[in-house]
Amino acid sequence: MALAGRCRRLRLARKWKQATLAERAGVSLASLRRFEQTGRISLKSLLRLSFVLGRLGDFDALFPSPRADSLEALEAMSSSPQPKRGVR
Repeated sequence: MALAGRCRRLRLARKWKQATLAERAGVSLASLRRFEQTGRISLKSLLRLSFVLGRLGDFDALFPSPRADSLEALEAMSSSPQPKRGVR
């Protein structure tokens, strides 16, 4: 709900109606209304809203690249093959 509240405040700061934001983001008005009331929304719709509101870059902090503690660690990260699947 906190995320939905911040989205709503950004919308209101631009003096946009829900219909305006929904149309600009390519999200259904019902989805935006549900998001602002319940906090529920698909990731795709959330990313679209974030793009239109100029906050898409905030998602970069969710999954930062691993940091190397040494040159050896950096070389190991770049040379080791990445698994294609997870292990159970």
